Amino acid sequence: MKSILHLILCRQPFADIARGTKRIEYRDYTLYWRTRLEGRKYDVIHFRNAYATSAPEMWVEFRGLRRYRKGRQAYYAIRLGRILKSKR
Repeated sequence: MKSILHLILCRQPFADIARGTKRIEYRDYTLYWRTRLEGRKYDVIHFRNAYATSAPEMWVEFRGLRRYRKGRQAYYAIRLGRILKSKR
């Protein structure tokens, strides 16, 4: 069974990923994201455009995770692969 990371996005970042112009998704280095990202292995990222039940969705290949900077300036960069499936 594949391990899936679920992320909610606003309209513009969702559209950029769907077009293929955005290849990295950024998240702040907080306790919340540390527990969800560090020490885990994901196969797929499930993106939803907002919280509505009929919201567009897409499944994207997870290509890796990196942490940049230190202290309050730190952030995660989630590398995105190819789009595996999309539903509008």
